[in-house]
Amino acid sequence: MTYGYIRVSCTDQNEDRQRIALLEAAVPEKNLFLDKQSGKDFLRPNYKRMLRRLKKDDLLIIKSIDRLGRNYGEILEQWRMLTKEKGVDIAVLDMPLLDTRRGKDLMGTFLSDIVLQVLSFVAENERLNIRQRQAEGIAAARARGVQFGRPPRPLPPNFPTVCRRWRAGHISGSAAARELGMPLSTFRYRAQREM
Repeated sequence: MTYGYIRVSCTDQNEDRQRIALLEAAVPEKNLFLDKQSGKDFLRPNYKRMLRRLKKDDLLIIKSIDRLGRNYGEILEQWRMLTKEKGVDIAVLDMPLLDTRRGKDLMGTFLSDIVLQVLSFVAENERLNIRQRQAEGIAAARARGVQFGRPPRPLPPNFPTVCRRWRAGHISGSAAARELGMPLSTFRYRAQREM
């Protein structure tokens, strides 16, 4: 039986490119498994479903190694588990050297292992680079004054009066928060910001 695995990092990304490639590689539509989730680990629901279906001598086809995952150690572990423990063949369309159906002799296995290790390293390194670029982009946006998160709720009209009474020690923080209809932690945070 032939299966195909598709992964995109988030729900707004399009998986059509991978789907078309796998269908062209003769993977039946009913045997395609799709996750819209990060490749940092293998805790993906449809990946797990697919694992339960895979049997010895089945073939798993993926478009590229980074679609399997982006964690070097876990990619190697999954590859070993699939090929050695489950007896599944794997074919990576973008890298014909990563096709366990070919070269089952010692030299073929050796070359496949080397290529897998290099590509797994590249996939994880790209994930780290993405996170670095994202952090730099967020820092640049903050430097331009971009505000992240939802805007704070407007304060109740009686907030300054209640806050003055609290600061003067006439009421407790809990009583002030109750009077304003907000959680105590929110009251303290907003009171400190309004100083």
